[in-house]
Parts: sequence; structure tokens; C-alpha cells
Amino acid sequence: MNKEKKAPASVIKNPKTSYEKFENWAAKNDAKLFYSLLVLCLLLSFLSFNARISEAHDDALYLEGGSRYVNEFPNYFYTQNAPLYPMLLGVLIKLFGLKLILFKLFSILFNALGFVFFYKALKGRIPAIVFIPVVIFHASNHLIMYYASMTFTEAFYFFLQSLFFFYAAKIVDLVSQKDFALVPNLKLWLMFGLSMFLISTVKSSAIVVIPAVILFFTLSKNWKAMGFSLAAYGIFKILFEVLVRVIWGAQNQFKGQSKILLQKDPYDKSLGDEDFSGFITRFIENCNLSLSKRFYQILGWRDETSFEVYGVLTVLTMALIIFGYYKLVKSNNKVMILLSLFTGAQLVLSFLILQVKWDQARITLVGMPIVLILMFYAIYSLTAKPGIGQSIYIVIIALVIGSVLMSSFKRGFKNLPIVKKNLKGDKYYGYTPDWQNFLKCSEWCADSLPANTLVASRKAPMSFVYGKGKKFFPIYSVIKRDSTTNQSNPDSALVFLKNNGVTHVMLANLRANPNQPGAGIINTVHHIIVPIMQKYPEKIRLVHTEGMYEPTELFEIVY
Repeated sequence: MNKEKKAPASVIKNPKTSYEKFENWAAKNDAKLFYSLLVLCLLLSFLSFNARISEAHDDALYLEGGSRYVNEFPNYFYTQNAPLYPMLLGVLIKLFGLKLILFKLFSILFNALGFVFFYKALKGRIPAIVFIPVVIFHASNHLIMYYASMTFTEAFYFFLQSLFFFYAAKIVDLVSQKDFALVPNLKLWLMFGLSMFLISTVKSSAIVVIPAVILFFTLSKNWKAMGFSLAAYGIFKILFEVLVRVIWGAQNQFKGQSKILLQKDPYDKSLGDEDFSGFITRFIENCNLSLSKRFYQILGWRDETSFEVYGVLTVLTMALIIFGYYKLVKSNNKVMILLSLFTGAQLVLSFLILQVKWDQARITLVGMPIVLILMFYAIYSLTAKPGIGQSIYIVIIALVIGSVLMSSFKRGFKNLPIVKKNLKGDKYYGYTPDWQNFLKCSEWCADSLPANTLVASRKAPMSFVYGKGKKFFPIYSVIKRDSTTNQSNPDSALVFLKNNGVTHVMLANLRANPNQPGAGIINTVHHIIVPIMQKYPEKIRLVHTEGMYEPTELFEIVY
């Protein structure tokens, strides 16, 4: 006699509303949903695979940092921002060499693991009609898929963030019991502490995980849980700091960026540091950029080339987020309260400290899963009763999912011809001519210049990657600026370059706007070299020119 299959515990008997029917469907098809979305995540990761280095150059910066850990050990410690990811790349470089494609495959793995832990952490903790659209976003969003095959920190961060979510949920379940003990659950506490340590060491803004956990347990007056959590974190943090001090001396992950973050202009320290009102203005401007522009661009609802921000849209978005959080507090959803505190604190800190000039979608992206949950839960709460409201919510969800999937597949299929050529050996295909010439010139420097030469480059980490690991001297701002000309003082610039051992300079014509050739170039290096050329033409000698259109010129400096 066949045994009757038991319905999942979360199945609602006699469902009446659309939400209840969807809850039952999701519960019965949980395994199918999970594996289907995991396959979708992997499919889009490979469909969107990018075999090149980004023009944003931060991904190359991490690779250069990892390489320096290996080749300059123990005299190098990465301080541009949080050091964990370059350390990981350093381990991979030590094991396998500088293999760009291999590192990108690791990013795909981290992205997939991030989806797995996110799903496991929150399944059943929020209504399915809220949860399923968000995990579809997590598994298929075009920007997440882009980072899934890049050596930026985002794929690794999504993995560690989801790992933190996973253990945070387990800890919240544990401390909800009346008498929880440390010793029987020691492994769980240690994993929670480890997840806190890892996430705060891979992205500087994630340091708010500590105050978020403290605030959460303070609000619930659970001092015992707070003590266990901080002790577990402290074990790994202290071990790490001792290791760093023993091997590298006193180092700090906030050291490299702290001065730049305080400046009014990250590329011109002569303008001085930001004051209180300046930080408030920065916060408001970053809110507008993130919540009225980037957020909706990531969803595919706004044109990516648009620069316009709308304060009203920012306010409406924030109101929805805050209302969603309020409803979660009212429902005593402790897991989501903790994760919302962490995400909110991270975004607030990012909006306060990051320069408005650095407007990037990835600043918003890392908080998108929790922010979407809050927004969807707000609408869900307003439409909980049967009626037209539920139909409206379902239409909104369908639009979000449809937009996300269309954007991802459209970009993926457009990317296929490019990645095929890249993997067949044409590593420059897909770049605009200005970048092709710049990167080819970097490779020429590695192949044709003596090993002891040091070439100044506007994008030194990218030159490093395409220059086969050759060290380049970075130029990020105009050095020794003359206040009257806004260009370098030629004598001071020459002394600076000589003191730093610079023998050559690459003068590239990189577009200020990639989509508008002829509409201006990144002229930082020009402002340094042109004054020297004008005053001392005999000291600047042309060595090589790469490309006829938007060329990159290589000059030797004759001191």
C-alpha cells in the first residue's frame, strides 16, 4: 500500500488569497525552485562571462595587490581599502600564477555560493511572494552577473555577506530560546564570529556589522548573546591583527583611503578637507544618486546613460524602505531586523564617506537584496487583505522579474561574440580604440623596454595586467600643481618623477566618455608632461606610438 506524501509544514490549508496560494506553490516546489535558480545563475554567469579587465581598473588593482603580496613579501601590505580579497588573490597567484581566466572562474564560484547561502538563510523567514522575486533578482541580475566573472570584490563579497546572513539567522534562532548555552553551540558562535570578521575585512564599509550586531542585541536586551558574538568576532580579529603585526608591522585597512575620503576633492587635496555641512551635502547627493538613479538602473527601469536624479523619487523609495522595516519590526521578524540594520548602516556609511565623483552602481548593488525585501514587504503588508491590491503587487513583481531577466539575457547574448574572440586569443577585442592602444602600449613596454625601467601610467594596475606583470608607476592626479596654470610645475614635476625612479611616461588619449569619441579625454598625465615639454623639450623623447587613431605615445624622460 502506497504511503500518502505529507505536505510541507508551511503549506496553508484552504488557501483563500493569491498570496496564500503562491505560498503553497512555493513550499511544494522548493527544491525545484532552488536548483532551477542555481542553474539560471550559473548559465547567466557564463553567458555574461567577461574575459577582459574592466576600464574601471579596480579589478586590476586587486590583481596587482595580490601579485605584490607574493613578489614583495613581507614588505608589502595592501592599504588602498580592505585587504582580504587581494590576500586571497595572492594565495591563488602563489598556487597557479597570474591566470586571469582562472581567477574569474573563482568569482563565478563565489557568486553561486553567495546565491546558495542567501537562499538557505532566508527561505521560510519572509513570505514567498516577497522572497522568490528577490532570489530571482539575486540569481539573474545583469550587474551581479557582470561581477560574477570579474576580479572585483563584489562576487566574493556577496558570498561572505550571504555567509553572514546564514549564520546570523541561525544565531537569532538560537538566542530566541530561553536558556541557550555557549559550549554546546561553540562551533556555531565561532562561525558567526568568523563571518563577521571576514565580511568586515573584505569591504571597509562592512565594518558596520559590529555596531549593527551590538545595536540588535541591545534593543532586545540580550547581553549574553552580545558578549558571545563580540568574543567570537574578537578571537579572529585579534589573531589577524597579531599575524599582520608580526609579518607586516603595524598596518591598518583604513589607512590608504582615509585621507582621500576626508578631502573635498579626491583628486585635488589642495582644496582641503570636507567640513560637517559638506558631509551632509555628500550624503544627500549620494542618496539621490543611489536611490533615484542607480537603484532603478540596476532594475532595468532607467537608462544607464542617464545622469538625472530626482529627489522626490529618492524620498518615495526611502519611505517604502522605512515602512517595510517598520512592518518587519511589528511582526517581530528578528532575522530581518538584524540584516536590515546591517544593510542600512552599510549604505548610510557609504553615502557619508564615499566621494560623489565615485558614483558607481556597485555601491548600491551590495545592499539591493535586503532593500528589495524591505520594499516588497512594505507593499505586501499594504495589500495583505484580498482585493485588487494583491493583483497590483503581482504586476509590480512581474515587471521587476521580467525587466531583470530581459536585461540579463539581452546583455548575455550581446556579449557572446566578444567573449568568443577573447577566449580564442584576441584579448583586446571589445575595447574601444583608445583602450586598445593604451593596453597594447603597456604590453609593448613589457616586451621592449629593459626590466629596470619604470613607466608612469594613468591606469597603472591595468598596465600591470596587460604588461605581463611589469611594475608601472601610478598617476591618479596632477602632481605638483601650479595654482596659476592648474597644471604641474615642470621643475617640481621633474624632481618628483626622478625621485620616484620614473624613466618613461605613457601619454594616452583615453576618452572621458567611452560612448563619445572626440568629446574630451582623461588629461591628467597631459597636465604633467605638457608643461615639461614646453619648458624642457630636450628632456622628453618619443620612443613609441601605438595606434593612429586615439593613439598612446610612450616618452622617455631624459634627466
